Amino acid sequence: MAKELALTLHNTHQGSQDLGDQRAQEAKRLVQLAKLEPLTDGGLKTSQLLLQALAKDPHHHEAQILLERLYQMFVPRWHFPMLADTVRNRAYAEAIAAKVRPGDIVLDIGCGAGLTAMLAARAGAKHVYTCEKQPLIAQAAVRVIAENGLADRITVIPKMSHNLVVGVDLPERADVVISEIVDTVLLGEGALATLVHAMHKLAKPNARAVPERGTLKAQLVESDRLLNLWRPQEAEGFKLGAFHHFSNVAQITPNDLSACHLRGLGPATDLFHFDFMRPTLRPAQTAEHLACAATGTIHAVLVFFEMRLSPDIKVSNGLTSGGHWGRTAFLLAHPIAAAPGDRLAIVAHHDTSQFSLSVDQTTVFADDVTQALAWMKNARDGSDPMVSPIPA
Repeated sequence: MAKELALTLHNTHQGSQDLGDQRAQEAKRLVQLAKLEPLTDGGLKTSQLLLQALAKDPHHHEAQILLERLYQMFVPRWHFPMLADTVRNRAYAEAIAAKVRPGDIVLDIGCGAGLTAMLAARAGAKHVYTCEKQPLIAQAAVRVIAENGLADRITVIPKMSHNLVVGVDLPERADVVISEIVDTVLLGEGALATLVHAMHKLAKPNARAVPERGTLKAQLVESDRLLNLWRPQEAEGFKLGAFHHFSNVAQITPNDLSACHLRGLGPATDLFHFDFMRPTLRPAQTAEHLACAATGTIHAVLVFFEMRLSPDIKVSNGLTSGGHWGRTAFLLAHPIAAAPGDRLAIVAHHDTSQFSLSVDQTTVFADDVTQALAWMKNARDGSDPMVSPIPA
């Protein structure tokens, strides 16, 4: 009896080992197929093969590495802090609730995880058509929407909005167009070109939009820490100044913003205004004199946006706004000591998709000190009329 039991256990163990070896070999074969698969479909087939490999062998090292690389390649990392940005989410929720009416057809551009599309459905839209150019993201959004019980009211279209056709992808033109396709200076994700097409080709006349408008602003800022982060003077006793010409524009993460303690030296000045309900593709240039209202050192010009989502709701990536958005600062070639009333000349350009700014460091001059002191008082009192409140 004991021998028979031992033999049975041995055979069971051997069978399990053989099955495990078979699964490992199958996982290896699937990984090899995944490595040969072209990525022209946005990674869909490759991800399926790698997931199948991990289903066979959950500890397959190469499958884990390749799948993570694939996700990082096709799903930008900013999606996650954006979804966690409660201020941004609440502002969009309130603006969409104010704009969407029962029975509306809504076009949502840039589906992502599907949040704004679901907000539109919750606000009473008859149907939401949301487009997403990245197939892996579109596929995941379908699952998110289904898990929230809204699959019958939201259609995810795996296309760029430029490729949508009324009568094919949408049954009719949209009553409302929703988007959140801006970068730190509004233009970098092609928002204007996208909205020009959407509002003219995919939306009804006088369609509503979220956001409605956007403004680019500039402000003088002081921050030794920002300068040390982007232009360290030395390392281990070696001078590094000849490397600094590569760091003219600082892309500031939210963590950098917190660590560098940027200090505004004066009020923000409007550079460009954009009407997202009636967008155009006209490039523009402006020359401005940015005011200094406090004694300090000008290290950079901060450029940020303010977007009006609806008449009473705004979001911004200014100095004090918080949130997931980064910031863009144009570093001066040499820091400038400034006093209240001084002004710095800048020239800003945009070609509807890109933004540039240059500083004339030879034109710092004194101006209206009274105006500067008034701004300082307002800033201390929290009553600066140039700063718009952000919804909590």
